[in-house]
Amino acid sequence: MMQPTAIAYFLSLCGFLGAATVNVTFDNLQKLMSTALNNIQNNVDVNLNTLELIRKAGYPADAHVVLTEDGYLLTIHRIPGGENSPVVFLQHCLLCSSAIWVIIGKGKALPYKLADQGYDVWLGNFRGNTYSRAHISLSPSPSNAKFWDFSFDEMGTYDLPAMISYVTNLTSKPVHTYIGYSMGTTTFYVMAVKRPEVAKMVRMMISLAPAAFVGNLSGGLRLIIPFANSIAAILRSLGKNELLPKNSVLLYPVRVGCNVDLFTQQICGIIALLFDGFDDEQLNYTLLPMILAHFPSGTSIKTVLHFVQGIKSGKFCEYDYGQEKNMQIYNATIPPDYDLSRITVPIALMYGTNDLITPEKISAIEEIHDMQV
Repeated sequence: MMQPTAIAYFLSLCGFLGAATVNVTFDNLQKLMSTALNNIQNNVDVNLNTLELIRKAGYPADAHVVLTEDGYLLTIHRIPGGENSPVVFLQHCLLCSSAIWVIIGKGKALPYKLADQGYDVWLGNFRGNTYSRAHISLSPSPSNAKFWDFSFDEMGTYDLPAMISYVTNLTSKPVHTYIGYSMGTTTFYVMAVKRPEVAKMVRMMISLAPAAFVGNLSGGLRLIIPFANSIAAILRSLGKNELLPKNSVLLYPVRVGCNVDLFTQQICGIIALLFDGFDDEQLNYTLLPMILAHFPSGTSIKTVLHFVQGIKSGKFCEYDYGQEKNMQIYNATIPPDYDLSRITVPIALMYGTNDLITPEKISAIEEIHDMQV
């Protein structure tokens, strides 16, 4: 539970307490900002990248650059195992990067536990995030619409096949287990449907918070969905095709405000739970500055709009460009569904009953379960 002082502070920020409380908050704003900045400077881990975090935890780590068929350069991070170590490939969620797997530290983070058990651990990064902002001919400038013209469809069609093929070629063995988290599951389903020859390189897949049919999303994010297209149109009119990169100035006040003390960390944590689902026991409030240092890590506006289309339609299908362009691309007025019956890789599905973003109802649980049983 939040302490009473934290609740009072939260209410004062929202304007629910008297003017005197708000005035006190403004009078002390400079002091709070100074405290937060000192906390950030003293927390050296928030400035470490994925490789540095892994090495600081005492594990070997290296990076590999992979070229996709459509010209994107992706960075994969690795905790190498022994010569005969089975390969495990981990893929992150929307607006995340490989760092999301390791920020909770040694003894807790999944990659470290896997490495301790003798696995060869690989951490992928999708196009457009902090570690994969490069192309053989296109600039990643937010105003360059061509670079950012992708959604999770291209990630499943090009990114995962490129990364998995690279790993299997380099190690001369198949991927023993692919572990996807949220969008990391969505893209695997896309790959398994559209690139079955690559999916065959994976012996089994574990879906954490599996996301395919997203029509029953609830929580705070549901309030934003009706305005998503308008927000995207405004951003694009301003020359912004990228959404929430790691260095976004919009994130600066959040990162500072959530790093003043434990109370502000609790406040930010409660706000996050309004969007994700309440599980107070599983949220480490003191870890929030580390989380915010690496999340969000950027993606294209089109990727988010693709999920928004799925939320509105309740379907798991390719990107909807409108009837005229759909005819040009798909030879149909509506985008084709991803045919999940084509998936042959054994899949284990894991979901949280209180997850507001990917609860059981929206996760392709029944569809994939029926195919695997």
